Amino acid sequence: MNTVSDRLRDIRRRLAAAAARAGRAPGEVSLIAVSKTFDADAVAEVAELGALHFGESYMREAIDKIGLAEALAGRRLVWHFIGPIQGNKCRALAGMFAWAHGIDRLKIAERLSELRAPDLPPLEVCVQVNVSGEASKGGATPDEAAALCADIARLPRLSLRGLMCIPAPVDDPENSRASFRLLRELRDRIRASGSVDASAFDQLSMGMSDDFEVAIEEGATMVRIGSALFGERPA
Repeated sequence: MNTVSDRLRDIRRRLAAAAARAGRAPGEVSLIAVSKTFDADAVAEVAELGALHFGESYMREAIDKIGLAEALAGRRLVWHFIGPIQGNKCRALAGMFAWAHGIDRLKIAERLSELRAPDLPPLEVCVQVNVSGEASKGGATPDEAAALCADIARLPRLSLRGLMCIPAPVDDPENSRASFRLLRELRDRIRASGSVDASAFDQLSMGMSDDFEVAIEEGATMVRIGSALFGERPA
């Protein structure tokens, strides 16, 4: 797989096969091309191959890249902020991105709600859940997630869409299956609770380059793929 085109074709093939194993249609899963550390030319190349959704984690880099990448691609793209969200990132995030995947505190959600301009569509958000209990990783605990979702669902200018997780690193992707299943079951419980809009709360952002097939088998609706698509990241 020496070219981006080859790698993207292979990822789409694997995505479709994983969906089929789970009795799902490939169209149920969105591929987010994680373009952090790659330049606007790399984004435009992937966009020209049909990719629409791109993920960024570093706000300063994203601010410089988004407009140029869209100009090179010749069309608007859908930008997802997938990194940790601090208060000083909220203004740019609310103005430039369509999605925020890493919300783990009500204070951050309130700030994004305040800053999202009325002339923009509501910012689509996912609550990050720390499914592995890692002290070094952000995210609400599974026990905290339902109450946080209920609070966020009441905020204007935000559309609460689902849950996101980053499991602990493992040698075998199968070892992430339980974490992905936990997130799916948690989403389903929150969705059935009546505290959120069940028709909109349908997303699971989970699975990356090394484990996205297992994530799809467990219900992922968005997979975040970087190195398997773009290649080795620049230093």
